[in-house]
Amino acid sequence: MIKKTTLNNGIRVITERIPYANSVSIGIWVANGSRHERRESNGVAHFIEHLLFKGTERRSSLDIAREIDSVGGVLNAFTSREYVCYYAKVLDKFLPRAVDLLTDIFLHSVFDDEEIEKERRVVLQEINMMEDTPDDLIHDLFHQHFWKGHPLGMSILGDAESVTGLSRDAIIAYKDKMYRADDIIVTAAGNVNHDKLTVLLEEFLNGVEPGHGRSESVPPVYERRIELVEKDLEQIHVCLGLKGVQQSHPQRYDAFIMNAILGGSMSSRLFQEVREKSGLAYSVYSYIASHADAGSLVVYAGASPENAKELLEIMLREIGRFKREPVPMEQLEGAREQLKGNLLLSLESSDNRMSRLAKNEIYFGTPLPLSEIMEGFDRVTSESIQELAQEILDNSALTLVMLGRVGSPTFADSDINV
Repeated sequence: MIKKTTLNNGIRVITERIPYANSVSIGIWVANGSRHERRESNGVAHFIEHLLFKGTERRSSLDIAREIDSVGGVLNAFTSREYVCYYAKVLDKFLPRAVDLLTDIFLHSVFDDEEIEKERRVVLQEINMMEDTPDDLIHDLFHQHFWKGHPLGMSILGDAESVTGLSRDAIIAYKDKMYRADDIIVTAAGNVNHDKLTVLLEEFLNGVEPGHGRSESVPPVYERRIELVEKDLEQIHVCLGLKGVQQSHPQRYDAFIMNAILGGSMSSRLFQEVREKSGLAYSVYSYIASHADAGSLVVYAGASPENAKELLEIMLREIGRFKREPVPMEQLEGAREQLKGNLLLSLESSDNRMSRLAKNEIYFGTPLPLSEIMEGFDRVTSESIQELAQEILDNSALTLVMLGRVGSPTFADSDINV
């Protein structure tokens, strides 16, 4: 059963009790991410995520690590373009300790100068590591170009210049402004008592300032871009993307099934055509990146330079098929059952249930019943997929990024169409 309570200051608490579980996953979510930063302070949300584990008024960083380890739990965090999450997973009997620990780092981190400088070096190494990992770098480059000039295009990590320029005062000012009660959601899933947890959280979080921290987001404008990025690599890494769907798009289930058919598994069209039939790439897949007001459908693969043109031709052809041909019923049913099965299997994890509660609240303002999601998949038809493809697979919004020893292009811009 899912229950929701709003604390006196506006923080929302949402739980899903799983009585047969032995654990509880709990997360404190802040509905502000890298898209809500200023260009000059890009990376500050991610930097704060690191710093909250470096010591509080009551605990050192070692104390924090030892305390979660002593109960066999997990404590971690992550930053995205639209939210940050700090979470723990523990046996149900240790939930009060996890709440005390999570709220302590969330509210009472000291931001020690020495720790800031040490962690700054860590974040700069993380940026360098991504630069040295082309199959990660290509996706960051793609989003920078796809959302060029818009906050969605900024790197979640920031860059060396912006991270180096973040002062202690700027970090604290950002946290004070953005970590406000109306943007904070606490979700928990597992063997949890909603009322007891709410009482605990009311005690620990009552000092959080009410209100919103972020200003209203402006939707991005889609434009066509082709970028060839020279880098001395053995492969050419290719990211090709077009308009996708925002989180609440009425045809999002059509988009999920389209993506599954295109490149979402080993039986997908791209995997079969690029890897199994042609042997052009080891890694090939597609994904949907959906945000509150926009989205992208992205295809990725890496191939040797002499095969890059053929790879690109297959990508364009397979994407364009959705506009030209109805999806065969066998493929549609297979993708439908794949996604429904993946969803049901994911719900066996309290971590995934906890995340699902938060994302539904952020993007829909309410829990989405499982039956409603299954019905959404069941409503998808070959005709509705083709209708969506005609809407979103728009060549005027196509972005292509190629990373490697690209040299002089062996294709004309006019050839890059789906």
